Amino acid sequence: MMHAIGGRLRLGEPMRRHTSWRVGGPADRFYLPGTLEDLQAFLQHFATAPITWLGLGSNVLVRDGGLRGTVICLANTLDAITLDASGLVHAGAGAGAVKIAHFAAKAGLAGAEFLAGIPGTLGGCLTMNAGANDGDTWSLVEWAEVLHPDGRVQRLSRSEFQVGYREVQGQGAACFIAAGLRLSPEDSDIVLRRLRAWQERRAATQPLEWPSCGSVFRNPPGDHAARLIEAAELKGLRYGDAEVSTQHANFIINRGAARAEEIEALVANVQQEVLHRFGIELQPEMRVLGEVADV
Repeated sequence: MMHAIGGRLRLGEPMRRHTSWRVGGPADRFYLPGTLEDLQAFLQHFATAPITWLGLGSNVLVRDGGLRGTVICLANTLDAITLDASGLVHAGAGAGAVKIAHFAAKAGLAGAEFLAGIPGTLGGCLTMNAGANDGDTWSLVEWAEVLHPDGRVQRLSRSEFQVGYREVQGQGAACFIAAGLRLSPEDSDIVLRRLRAWQERRAATQPLEWPSCGSVFRNPPGDHAARLIEAAELKGLRYGDAEVSTQHANFIINRGAARAEEIEALVANVQQEVLHRFGIELQPEMRVLGEVADV
């Protein structure tokens, strides 16, 4: 006999509540698991395809028509962070990157400070090899655990994944649920000072007071997307309440009531202008999900 499945299931959940851009139409089904066992049972008995995995929604643009199937949100669950006897940091996919950075610094471990500049969860960081300040997630990973659609958990070593700039392959249809991070021992006061200095620099150079997805475009080889966008004189370009930030050109901010379609159109316009001016095709760092709203 199957036991009751915990967690919360919502129908027609507005995705603007769960994305850092604060835009997005309704998800048909939105599930917040309480435990890994809840999630395994839900996948086996109740999940409706297609399945979209979500953390803090900081690297996605959900269109105004919303998402079909089931959204499974791991933010604020599967978020434990522990330290084993060998000094390996074990973190769940729902743990915030900023939280992991501070945990490591307080434990006297260096190398994860850049995670304090990433507004997402470890699951998202693993999925896209998120990075900042010349660091990237998979440079720290010793192993990762994935959850397959049939509910099976598998631990894989770093060498079993193909890792590139802002992309990772090897997990197939599975979702990341945890990882072991190998860091370097260092005086915690020194690490904390470095982490705080990085956060202060980020606050001074990025428009953190406005909803955004973080960096919109990948940096092309040997250059920076922000430099190209600024050189194309696109800072301040605005569609409705969607605007290319005047503080950091690789951020598109929501100044209040932007729609996903306005953000998506602005992203496309920036790509076209940079391609026209410099012959360089900027590649989005974020993912566009869902359906265009009916007119």
